[in-house]
Amino acid sequence: MSSSSRGVFDAEIQPLTKVLGVVLTIIGVAGFFSDGMLFLFAVDAIHNLIHVLSGLAALYAARSHHLSQWYLMVFGAVYFVVTLAGFLWDGNILGFFWTNRADDYLHAIIAIAALVVSCSGNISLAKRR
Repeated sequence: MSSSSRGVFDAEIQPLTKVLGVVLTIIGVAGFFSDGMLFLFAVDAIHNLIHVLSGLAALYAARSHHLSQWYLMVFGAVYFVVTLAGFLWDGNILGFFWTNRADDYLHAIIAIAALVVSCSGNISLAKRR
């Protein structure tokens, strides 16, 4: 890809995916050892499992620019839905788990960052060579 076709945050796609992978995995595991609150954030077994699985998926995706970009788009969209559900239904995330306001705001920040970074470059359905 030529430098003129690169997006503003194109170079940050893989690093952001790696950071999310590490942080989500650690937070997910740590949540299993908490009493329902991890710092300011509400956690439960399902919430923790989702963090671990999405963190491991991010670590896998971070191996390539293409996978990282798609991961961030899907992850950002899912977190956007989770954010809306948290705000609209007072933390009830489609009956699967619960969040508090701190979670909702953090999910919003993560969703925005993931979507902005992932959409900054050229998006292709085919894997780049």
